[in-house]
Amino acid sequence: MILASAQTKPTRYNIKKNLHDHYRMIEVAGDYGSKLIAFPEMSITGYERDKAGELAFSKTDSRLDKLRTLAADKNMIIIAGAPIKVDNGMFIGSFILFPDQTLSFYTKQFLHHGEEDYFSPSFNFNPLLELDDERISLAICADIDNPLHPENASKLNTSIYIPSIFFSPVGVPDAYKNLSNYASKYSMNILMSNFCGESWGKPSGGRSAFWDSKGELIGSMNDSDPGLLIAEKKYEQWNVKCFF
Repeated sequence: MILASAQTKPTRYNIKKNLHDHYRMIEVAGDYGSKLIAFPEMSITGYERDKAGELAFSKTDSRLDKLRTLAADKNMIIIAGAPIKVDNGMFIGSFILFPDQTLSFYTKQFLHHGEEDYFSPSFNFNPLLELDDERISLAICADIDNPLHPENASKLNTSIYIPSIFFSPVGVPDAYKNLSNYASKYSMNILMSNFCGESWGKPSGGRSAFWDSKGELIGSMNDSDPGLLIAEKKYEQWNVKCFF
């Protein structure tokens, strides 16, 4: 099995450019044989609060069509983030695009302080993904600050936990510590994706990474450059390579 974490540098309010960055990274991940690629929190729009209403996507948004096509062409699950509007609710979400061109989505369950002014938390959209022999649960940013989130994932017999985050350089060390602890405590492999550069006019800390189920850091990106982290499982052993 091969998985990819995309470390991206979003352009503010430029959905078209950000989507083209997604397409390019998906193509490269497909060349390496990835069965799944995960992007950071609200990767398509960049992390934005006050403009979320203008930038929001719907479940049937035509702007997702090329991602659907790529998921089918590359036989890959694509996890890409955006503000998602469902009925009258606004959520921080991750779209999940499958090779059969179906679509699902995950919504952030635990919000950062201040996000509640623009978004609602929700436990209603929390799909468990199955890929080969793995059971995969998703998380978004502040979800990983709440120990209940990985605990609940473990109750679903999750073997791979995938947080899509926007953490600053100051916050990344705490994220590393928490994710390592969750991996060892619940015997979950963890694939994390973070922005590099700025989003929302603030710095992001990069260092997208992979931990094995013993809590060992197997590989990580740097803090400044966009690129791909490729994690490959052979004979129950995970190895990681990074490409910039």
